[in-house]
Amino acid sequence: MNQSFIVKISADWYNITESRHMKLFLIPTVLLTSVTLLVNPILSLCILCFPSLRQENRYLLLANMLFADMLFLAINLAMVSCNSMGLHMPHWLCEFMMVSMVMTYSTSVLTITLMVVDTYVAVRWPLRYKEILPPSRARKIIMSLWVMATVCPVSLLVMFEVLMGQNKQSRPVCLVLIALHSLEQKKVGVHSYFIIAISLCTVLTVYCYIHLYIITKTSGIWRSRYSRARMTLLAHVLLLMMYFVPTLVFAVELALLKQESLEDVGVWINLVNMCVLMLLPRSLAPYLYGLRYRELCNVLFQFFRLKRPTTITPVI
Repeated sequence: MNQSFIVKISADWYNITESRHMKLFLIPTVLLTSVTLLVNPILSLCILCFPSLRQENRYLLLANMLFADMLFLAINLAMVSCNSMGLHMPHWLCEFMMVSMVMTYSTSVLTITLMVVDTYVAVRWPLRYKEILPPSRARKIIMSLWVMATVCPVSLLVMFEVLMGQNKQSRPVCLVLIALHSLEQKKVGVHSYFIIAISLCTVLTVYCYIHLYIITKTSGIWRSRYSRARMTLLAHVLLLMMYFVPTLVFAVELALLKQESLEDVGVWINLVNMCVLMLLPRSLAPYLYGLRYRELCNVLFQFFRLKRPTTITPVI
């Protein structure tokens, strides 16, 4: 396994996308990215500019997730665009984009998991919440998330450089999948990172939600079929699943990618994952949180100098 294998499989990958007219996947990528990048900066600016929001951990975590999503979307759009045109980008630029994609994606998943933990701590210990997780500690935790999300892709990059040698050749397609597959052929356990990370996040999330239900079931907030708590929980669970599913699909892609031949189904799955599945939760998240969080919604109306409609109850 050497650099020539990566060049060959990249060329085959590009030829399949050309012959099957898969460049059309660039359309949903541009649309979903544009819709998200129109809202994320506004929400992030509102959180950072208003002290009332900036002092709450849930909004700090939300701003961090939105920032990571913006970086991911910009890099993903650049990579998909270059791949669709078959541009031979420099070796160092391809590696930088791959590391950045893995880092920003991991940061988003870790942040949304931590948002669930933050909610659990706030409900489980309401009187000690500010003592357990003050905003200063939350900022340190956020910085730690970025460090954790950076360690894995950088370590994989170092192994990739060591195993592939110094013969740098440009290639028409730059994909994290192909780079990780080349490490898999060298018996490097890439699957372990994704399996362990997603398993830990899933177990932690399920644990927190189960205990949240146990703690709050006697309060009566779950009695109504369409209560705010039930709808909020459903929305959060759906969003969490949409963030986690692309990672599982990515593991399937690694299993389908073979050394000797490249099948069309693997290319289709990869493009659907990169151009649709990875972008859907990021396009829904700003609208979901912007509408469900009352304080943030009020700040948005104040930011645009709009008067929020109020419900008038007649006096009988």
